[in-house]
Amino acid sequence: MIPVSSLKEPYLGLRLTRRKFLSSALGAGVATGLPAIFSACSTASKAGTAMSSASARAQVISPAQAAFPKGFFWGTATASYQIEGAWKEDGKGESIWDRFVHTPGKIKNGDTGDIACDSYHRWTEDIALMKAMNLNSYRFSISWPRIQPLGTGAANSKGLDYYSRVVDTLLEAHIRPFVTLYHWDLPQTLQEAGGWPNRDMAGRYADYVQVVARALGDRVTDWMLFNEPDAFVDLGYLEGTHAPGHTSILDFLRATHVVNLAQGAGFRALKALWPGARVGTAFSMSPCEPATDSPEDKLAAERAHAIINAWFLEPALRGRYADGLTFLPESAMRIKLGDMEQARVPLDFIGINLYYRTIASSPGVMERVAHAQEWLFPVKMEGGREGPMTDIGWEVWPKSLYDMVMRITRDYDRPVIEITESGCAYNDVPNANGVVPDQRRTTYHQAYLTALAQAIAEGADVRGYHAWSLLDNFEWAEGYSQRFGFAYVDYKTQKRTIKESGKWYARVAAANNAQV
Repeated sequence: MIPVSSLKEPYLGLRLTRRKFLSSALGAGVATGLPAIFSACSTASKAGTAMSSASARAQVISPAQAAFPKGFFWGTATASYQIEGAWKEDGKGESIWDRFVHTPGKIKNGDTGDIACDSYHRWTEDIALMKAMNLNSYRFSISWPRIQPLGTGAANSKGLDYYSRVVDTLLEAHIRPFVTLYHWDLPQTLQEAGGWPNRDMAGRYADYVQVVARALGDRVTDWMLFNEPDAFVDLGYLEGTHAPGHTSILDFLRATHVVNLAQGAGFRALKALWPGARVGTAFSMSPCEPATDSPEDKLAAERAHAIINAWFLEPALRGRYADGLTFLPESAMRIKLGDMEQARVPLDFIGINLYYRTIASSPGVMERVAHAQEWLFPVKMEGGREGPMTDIGWEVWPKSLYDMVMRITRDYDRPVIEITESGCAYNDVPNANGVVPDQRRTTYHQAYLTALAQAIAEGADVRGYHAWSLLDNFEWAEGYSQRFGFAYVDYKTQKRTIKESGKWYARVAAANNAQV
């Protein structure tokens, strides 16, 4: 997350990743700039109107209508840096987040992930929580510097052994290990060699993928190459609010292209070892509605959709960059002959991380004159304000999940979809009886799941839902100030307590039905 003051300034950064929406920003609207280019948009409805009939049906849907397909995956999602701790144990190298959090002023309250939820030592407790919640899928990530401390070379056996034990124990508990290979914690040594703007990163990433796949691919069948490439490229290299904290338009443009090359290289590297593996990426998405019915606002919404969702999806599935900018800065991005063929790979599924909707509008002529970047991406973005707000200030709008799933279903010929994240920050604490009564979280997930059931009923091929998150955890620039988990974590004692929402989710998973 970034300070509210910076949201009010002209910027070039991506505005609508889930970790950047603050209530003040929602109230004031989000400023304009180039990578508002990364929050998926749809023109399914007009801003300012009531929820559509599909959303209304979602609020009164019967239990029979809210049933999910047989074999549906019920899970939760976490990330290595956000829960593991043990930041320099057992041979682990320094990551860009280890460096970033120890830089004064970067993280709220000076928090760090040095200990986080101590899951590196308490992972058996965490798997026991999942088992108690009747879950059959766990989306977790591998820490690259725990595997290759310097980002290259031989594997750290203790790091591989840790993840191997996690995988084995998940399988014993009949929980699918759903592995994310990169969730933002780049080895610091690779950053010092140029980081994601450096073309060499594509090959280094593919080598890392092969190291992990050789060790775990005999037991792990379902993989994500990246988590939210839009977020870590923008926030890390352009906006500077996340690690490594750079603010360069050229670094941003070059990193986007290198990540697309790495996505292709990583896919091929994994498939070369395990042809039957299912490989995709978890993309941050948010359906975007035009602020008005004007042609200019509708075009702005479509531009945003083309860049936000499709900027990392179109290169993989169609070998091209989507038509979202007024022109494609090929030289600045360092696109070479043959690159798009290298980026193109047939992802086995599309992961969707989704929390809220966005509203898109076209900036006026004077705004474009004042901010030159708007000639490249002439779109203003702001968050919805009609629905209830979570404690972090994001609008609750269940129809956003329905809209996004249906748009991806239409645009990409009914692909396999996994909901790889969705969740809400509510900072409820245990009462005198040790119970965490977080009814708002239950209401959120039930509404979003009911909207998802509607999309499935209308033909979307969705295989699983992974709530963010299993645990309250380190929320990047927000530190420990926001709680998303189904399990409450006392950060002083590391005691885990399943919240009332987690108990409800356990009933949902057991019944395979959102209306329980």
